[in-house]
Amino acid sequence: MSNRPVTLTIAAAVLALEGVVAVLLGGYAGFETIVGRPVDVSSSIALSAFGVVVGAGLLAVGWGLLRVARWARGPGVVTQIFTLPVAVSLVQSGQWLPGILLIVLALAGLGTLLAPATTRALIEQ
Repeated sequence: MSNRPVTLTIAAAVLALEGVVAVLLGGYAGFETIVGRPVDVSSSIALSAFGVVVGAGLLAVGWGLLRVARWARGPGVVTQIFTLPVAVSLVQSGQWLPGILLIVLALAGLGTLLAPATTRALIEQ
């Protein structure tokens, strides 16, 4: 029987979702770099690579949380904290839907990562 609380499972799902979106956006930017005419090819390639690498990292953190690995909590919390200003910036620039979705995800991620049940499960490991 697993000692993983539902809060930790939700946190893992949030990080995994963010990771999948980052990988997909990085891949899309790479595809557009190849088939389109970017103004700056090297910046487009760097952006694509960054998206894929960050996405892979988020997926790894999500996997770590799912496995109740203590190390995964820190990067998960930092990611959610850094996500909030990006989300607010999206809302302020008129991109309401992605901004609000990102705010909801970040708050859900923070709430579940800092929940007492999550803390208890990670300390007992």
